[in-house]
Amino acid sequence: MVKTPHKKLKVGVIDLVHKGPTKDLYARVMHANLASIMPQVIATWCEQEGHDVQYVCYTGLEDITKELPANTDIVFICAFTQSAMMAYALSNMYQTQGAVTVLGGPHARCYPDDAVKYFDFVTGFTDKDVLIDILHDAEPHRPIGIYLASEKQPTAIAGVKERWKFIEPNLKKAPFMKLIPMIGSMGCPYTCPFCIDSQVPYQTMEYDQMKEDLGYIASMKKPPWVGWHDPNFGIRFNETLDAIESVVEPGRITFVAESSLAILSKNNLKRLQKNGFGGLLPGIESWYDLGNKSKVSHKIGLDKVKQVADHANMIMEYVPYLQTNFVFGLDSDVGSEPFELTKKFVDLSPGSFPGYSLLSAFGEAAPLNLGYQEENRVLPFPFHFLNNHLAMNVKPKNYDWITFYDHIIDITEYTFSWRSMYRRIMANKKSIPKWLNFVRAISNEGTGRIKFYKKIRENLKTDPSFRAYFEGNNKRLPKFYQDIMIKDLGYMWEWLPKDAIYHDHLAYMKKQESTRALRVVG
Repeated sequence: MVKTPHKKLKVGVIDLVHKGPTKDLYARVMHANLASIMPQVIATWCEQEGHDVQYVCYTGLEDITKELPANTDIVFICAFTQSAMMAYALSNMYQTQGAVTVLGGPHARCYPDDAVKYFDFVTGFTDKDVLIDILHDAEPHRPIGIYLASEKQPTAIAGVKERWKFIEPNLKKAPFMKLIPMIGSMGCPYTCPFCIDSQVPYQTMEYDQMKEDLGYIASMKKPPWVGWHDPNFGIRFNETLDAIESVVEPGRITFVAESSLAILSKNNLKRLQKNGFGGLLPGIESWYDLGNKSKVSHKIGLDKVKQVADHANMIMEYVPYLQTNFVFGLDSDVGSEPFELTKKFVDLSPGSFPGYSLLSAFGEAAPLNLGYQEENRVLPFPFHFLNNHLAMNVKPKNYDWITFYDHIIDITEYTFSWRSMYRRIMANKKSIPKWLNFVRAISNEGTGRIKFYKKIRENLKTDPSFRAYFEGNNKRLPKFYQDIMIKDLGYMWEWLPKDAIYHDHLAYMKKQESTRALRVVG
């Protein structure tokens, strides 16, 4: 890339936590706490390079027409795939105003070939050198943008103190719980084939930086909570906890982390409890498959349910909030048993909050997705619906669609019945977990999803064209989904490029075939 002489730029950084306006209760309580780390890091690095920066974290509650950075030379947007339509619309609007646009985040990694059609730059792994290259160019690249990525994840990022001016506005938006995002490691040593981090080498961040960050937070009069964004927190458990204990008085900071059951032994849980860990989010995923993170890889079915439930109950003796994550629709699922086993788990571990995901294939995110595309099982649902529950874009191997949604509705109704909610509240000992579980149950995550799933099932039964879309026999997007996009995007729908609703859902497979062909020719 040719670098132009350095000039001072007006930089906008937008972190798209949500994909459009919302009034959901859970969004009001928690969305400000879902801010990503890298947009704050990018904003900090841009300032360190001498540029003027405006940073916005969009949670869906703000008036986006008033919050957006104005009069910018270059705009960086971070988006998960469910927010891609909003990101594309924003890019079109800013490009029309003369700005250069850059996309980063999970969507850029999952769908780079689609994203370059709507952005001047699309980034994969981004370190400071990649950022400086973009800032030195800062020129439009159209109609096809440039894809840039470092060879691996950065080994160091801007610390909490450096990015505090971008953290603090988010904390002010959070009404009760206030979380600061931190990360102690990147990548993952496990190889779950559906995970975006399964192919990323595991590495710890600098422990000295972690200590400096935690010391800064602990010095505050009323320290916020810390949300660890590690794909799998505590892989190097003793070293990580040693770093925490060296600078934070026990209980001074409350921590929340996503970890694996394999790490959460009784001795480790005692240490987490001592150091103020208030919430853990382990992945269970399946009763038959993907057991390498649960310490029960040799067990399946009911035996696994009982052991995992016992483990979950033990965790809650030491850590007050527990979310257990499941994936439905895997090829190992057959009949009603996986759903009935999950009901059993809900009964045996009433205090756990089950997080349910529908199997989804996010472009190039994971090796498993290539097989789904080669089997012609991936559906072209717009990005707007790819958030693990609004749409399952992989045709299930062992279910017809109506039967599958019957099971999904049944398990969701069971999990968020008044009986289950009451038992969950009573099994949680502290007020914040009780209150948070209730809010989640009555919001779009609980009762809201039940209503949505019932609409899907009804359309599958009564509308042949709707059913044909799910079967892959009709490529025309049902009006049901287009109406949702128009409503969700609101004002920004006018800025969405017309062809952005559609994408090549087989792009990953075609890229691999092209690469193999070039190797053969070479």
